[in-house]
Amino acid sequence: MKSPFLADALAFAARLWSGASVRAQSADSLGSEQRVYVANHSSHLDFIVLWAALPPDLCRVTRPVAARDYWQKTALRRFLAIEIYRAILIEREHISQSNNPIEQIAAEMGQDSLILFPEGTRGNGEGIGVFKSGIYHLLTKKPGLQCVPVYIENLNRVLPKGEILPVPLLCSIAMGAPLRRGADEPKRAFLERLRGAVVALKDGN
Repeated sequence: MKSPFLADALAFAARLWSGASVRAQSADSLGSEQRVYVANHSSHLDFIVLWAALPPDLCRVTRPVAARDYWQKTALRRFLAIEIYRAILIEREHISQSNNPIEQIAAEMGQDSLILFPEGTRGNGEGIGVFKSGIYHLLTKKPGLQCVPVYIENLNRVLPKGEILPVPLLCSIAMGAPLRRGADEPKRAFLERLRGAVVALKDGN
């Protein structure tokens, strides 16, 4: 992290503005073991608020995975994504064997944890879309990696789609117990199990 003071200030501002705090269902939800926080996606603020809600020691070793086309669009977004949050910026289009985002993520994450949104695009905040297969392929490359299911509530109303300025409304973050992909677990079964864990957090709110 190249600007820790600014990162701490922005994290404080994000927590203050959104009122978000983590409600963990398991003591292991906020453990120090390398993991992927797998969350629903309804706002461009999702990874910022989730990252900011983590304890400071986990913030330092957690990197969001984000869309290159959005976060490189302006100098400010590039600065925030790269200098503050150390985001791994991936292509959402023009994917090829030589431009494979899963290979990129696996190479760049090192020993850090990740924040990832397997729906692949923002939803409306009401339902949770089908999970794309990227998380399955990442865990195939890194089979010991934990997944922590996360449900972020109300953030789509803090920064509605198409708006620029956030609205000061309270949101909440629920985390479930970590899970891993079974050694012989089929792709569809794993993605449905992982999505089901996030849906269960939503239904429990």
